[in-house]
Amino acid sequence: MAIVHKGASLVPSKLELITGWMPDQRWYAGKGRLPRLERVGGFRFEDPEGQVGVEVVLVADLAASPVVVYQVPLTYRGAPLEGAEHALIGTMDHSVLGPRWVYDGPHDPVYVAGLVDTILTGGQSDEAQASHGSNALAVGRPTGLTTGTVTSSRVLTGEQSNTSIICRMAAPDGGPAEPLIVKVFRIVQDGENPDVVVQSALTRAGSPRVPAAFGHLSGAWDEPSGSGAQQHGHLAFAQEFIPGVEDAWRVALVAAASGTDFTDRARELGAVTAEIHQVLAATLGRQEASAAAREALLQSMRGRYAAAVASVPALASRQSDVEALLGQVSFVAWPPLQRIHGDYHLGQVLDVPERGWVALDFEGEPLRPLAERVRPDLVQRDIAGMLRSFDYVAGSVRLSSGASTDDGPGEWAADCRLAFLDGYGSVAGELHADDRTLVRVLELDKALYEVDYEARNRPTWLPIPVEAVGRILSEKGPPG
Repeated sequence: MAIVHKGASLVPSKLELITGWMPDQRWYAGKGRLPRLERVGGFRFEDPEGQVGVEVVLVADLAASPVVVYQVPLTYRGAPLEGAEHALIGTMDHSVLGPRWVYDGPHDPVYVAGLVDTILTGGQSDEAQASHGSNALAVGRPTGLTTGTVTSSRVLTGEQSNTSIICRMAAPDGGPAEPLIVKVFRIVQDGENPDVVVQSALTRAGSPRVPAAFGHLSGAWDEPSGSGAQQHGHLAFAQEFIPGVEDAWRVALVAAASGTDFTDRARELGAVTAEIHQVLAATLGRQEASAAAREALLQSMRGRYAAAVASVPALASRQSDVEALLGQVSFVAWPPLQRIHGDYHLGQVLDVPERGWVALDFEGEPLRPLAERVRPDLVQRDIAGMLRSFDYVAGSVRLSSGASTDDGPGEWAADCRLAFLDGYGSVAGELHADDRTLVRVLELDKALYEVDYEARNRPTWLPIPVEAVGRILSEKGPPG
């Protein structure tokens, strides 16, 4: 058991170390500036060997507007951790223990073992001893679908907003167990994370169309405003890891580049999407769309159109067409709203042998506030997202080959889009005229978002969404 030395001094302090390290992390939202951090919560995990200190610090960046709360797991060691140089946050002098090497916790096996054990056993963390900010305990909530201990772990690279850790597991009898992946939410918000809620609901319903949910970690922290109130939310999520598979984007890209017919797979994906929507409606319920929901969609789309015009001024000439399409939102019949994926595209689906398409990452658009991402929404938003994704595959092939806009990749995408809609309708029923109008509206919404994104981040890809905006505004029939 590790001994906590109350009153010991640290040079530099934990917040000073984190402040210098955080701006270089991909999940840091305040690019280009230093954070101004304040501790608002934290807890500890016990190292059974008593050698490594494990602490999770919840810090608020007061320089951000609105304030952002980050989760920063730390481990403290008396000597360097071999092979973890890339995860070293820094070193500090402890007035009692001497030099300490401080690591980003997900890269340290002691933190990972404590995190996974707490989730799978329904345990709770140890209490932190900080004098400022909450010391509320974190609690594991298992689904009971798996047990075991971590034998090895590695962090996935390339993630933007979270840190995911692949864990090799041993069963209670010492034999091998199925691997799992645990996602550590770096930005935490007051309320339930939709990835946890939606995927757990699908798991409880027995759906094979998502990785099985194994459990999550919940915690509490002080509201950054200093009101004395506490906020509560999800901190980590453990789920089934499916090794050796490719996502649908890579599978579709190979097919499009070679001109291989993909309509059967697209049709299957449409059916799987409808199946997921039906299970979510049955388990999490539906509600009628209000006038406020319609108005919120209109205002959001007008904001996205304005942002797109700011990025591509030529789109200003389509204002009357945009308003004409938006005008239909107030008159068409809306289906009941329900929980959906929210950020649905080919990269969010795995191609699993003997199982078919498996969807993942139900967080919704990561840049949208949590309060928006947990609201029931139109299923047509997911449909539109996948239609845009097929268009992006074709656009990517055209960009890499220098092909024109009216060649094979465009026809490939059009065929896939129609097959996807056909597959969706085979399970959920044919999309009627009002449904198709909502798909078209939401496809435009997504394309406008893409215009602004590509203009800021990948200008060479900008023709893909710009051409899509023109096509959507010009078409009269159903999406295709």
